[in-house]
Amino acid sequence: MSVIIAKQLVKTYVAGDIKVEAIRGVDFSIEPASFVSFIGPSGSGKSTLLNMIGCLDPPTSGELQVVGQDITNLSRQDAARFRGEHIGFVFQDFNLIPVLTVFENVEYPLLMVQNWPTDKRKKRVQEMLDAVGMADQGRKYPSQISGGQKQRVAVARALVTNAKLVLADEPTANLDRKTANMVIDLMKLMRNEYKTTFVFSTHDPRIVDNVEITFELEDGILQRQKTAAGGHHG
Repeated sequence: MSVIIAKQLVKTYVAGDIKVEAIRGVDFSIEPASFVSFIGPSGSGKSTLLNMIGCLDPPTSGELQVVGQDITNLSRQDAARFRGEHIGFVFQDFNLIPVLTVFENVEYPLLMVQNWPTDKRKKRVQEMLDAVGMADQGRKYPSQISGGQKQRVAVARALVTNAKLVLADEPTANLDRKTANMVIDLMKLMRNEYKTTFVFSTHDPRIVDNVEITFELEDGILQRQKTAAGGHHG
């Protein structure tokens, strides 16, 4: 069963008398354990699409299903709960909480959203820090680690809740080439291990070269869908 199904999805913003059609009737589906990217120039609608999939912004019309649930008309409260249970996020500027340690940043979704018992929670956080190669950095604060390390922590945080879907908005934009490649490799590894679907919104050719499917957006319309030769699985 597809992780994401969009049918005739529309997002219109109204500012005063001006109507902006950010997404104009797109249809697509994304399968489990996929590595997929939305690409397109600034203003093409890719971040808007990611925000709708992530339950941060409701569609104006059409239908949107995520991990088997119709999220088109969720209330704000239900959307927040759904997001916390099913979706991980990785952002361009890491979005780590500066006053929390690396360990506490990864632990945060388990405390705030899922309310895991302490022992199980600590074990899970340590497991994820291990998985992203940050096991020995748990006591440091975000200001004490590099950009690449911050992004690894963000990946651990995105996956700690067993999210089946991770949305990554320009996750390599603030990283140098070597670090970006490491983070991309790490995400692929996580995808293979946890069967998580990663959906990117990006301009970065390094990500585009690594995904299996690219959806190209222009002016809110899905222009083409391209599958990589050989599918890059493995």
